[in-house]
Amino acid sequence: MLLVVDNGSTYTENLTCLLEDLGVGFERYAPHDLRPDRLGDFDAVILSGRKRNDRRINEINSGVIRQAIGSRAKLLGICYGAEILVLTLGGTIRRTDRLHKGEETVRTTMENPISEGTMNVFESHRYEISKIPETLVPVAVSAGGRYEIIRHRDKNIFGTQFHPEMSSDGHDLIRRFCQI
Repeated sequence: MLLVVDNGSTYTENLTCLLEDLGVGFERYAPHDLRPDRLGDFDAVILSGRKRNDRRINEINSGVIRQAIGSRAKLLGICYGAEILVLTLGGTIRRTDRLHKGEETVRTTMENPISEGTMNVFESHRYEISKIPETLVPVAVSAGGRYEIIRHRDKNIFGTQFHPEMSSDGHDLIRRFCQI
């Protein structure tokens, strides 16, 4: 079963509609409604983007990430979900000088199970990953970013700086993630 952590992104509805279309069974919870004792019930997690920063939501998402790393669960962090993944593992993010919103071309640079070749994706973020910890590796880049897709070195844990729920190439990435 897949857990969708709804961090308040305006695009989460697109994600859940896609999962329904793909026939993926999932449960959707806001961070404050998550029961830590239930995290072990899920073999996959998607962390959505967010609207605003909230310390308590960051703590809850970090706990979900640590649970996934300590288990066999796969995880996909979308935009904020990728940023909190990086922060939880010791990396850094930075505020950009402008809102990055619109189409972006992303090129896969390392073989991985969720992406290949070139993808046209949709970005909408004001923060970006600036340094990844040693436990993560970059697997896709764009003209505007070194860390468009990151992956845990040893686990099926991924992050995308962009919103895959908002483009057909991104839909393929989510489908491939669900099929791991």
